[in-house]
Amino acid sequence: MPGEDRPARVEDVHDLGMPHVTVERASGGNPVYQVGGKSFVFFRNPRPDAVDPETGERYPDVIVFWVPSESDKQALVQDEASPFFTTPHFNGHRSVLLRGSRIGELTLRELTEVVQDAWLSRASRRRAEAWLREHPAPQG
Repeated sequence: MPGEDRPARVEDVHDLGMPHVTVERASGGNPVYQVGGKSFVFFRNPRPDAVDPETGERYPDVIVFWVPSESDKQALVQDEASPFFTTPHFNGHRSVLLRGSRIGELTLRELTEVVQDAWLSRASRRRAEAWLREHPAPQG
């Protein structure tokens, strides 16, 4: 697919391309993407657990993505160079955080995979199996 290796943009999150998605609005009007009534990606309001270490100011641009498992979460947040992070507030929660200002450190392909994994982790088994049948993993 052309453009998959370009830097991801926040706008790409809104162009999810996954089926059965509804958008709710959280307090402050931020979008919450859901499948079957379950959130899988949402834009957070500034919170005291995600702050700039130098200024103490709350990050205004945090996006939360569900992940399939704790090991998937750790794989995304353990590398200090990774733009993904977590906070103690999310201990035990199968999700990772990403600042919108760092989303360009991901390619569109990487962001797409994160969104697809988030959707698959929250979709019903029937919907997930149907989607996976229609979108087989590339061989290689």
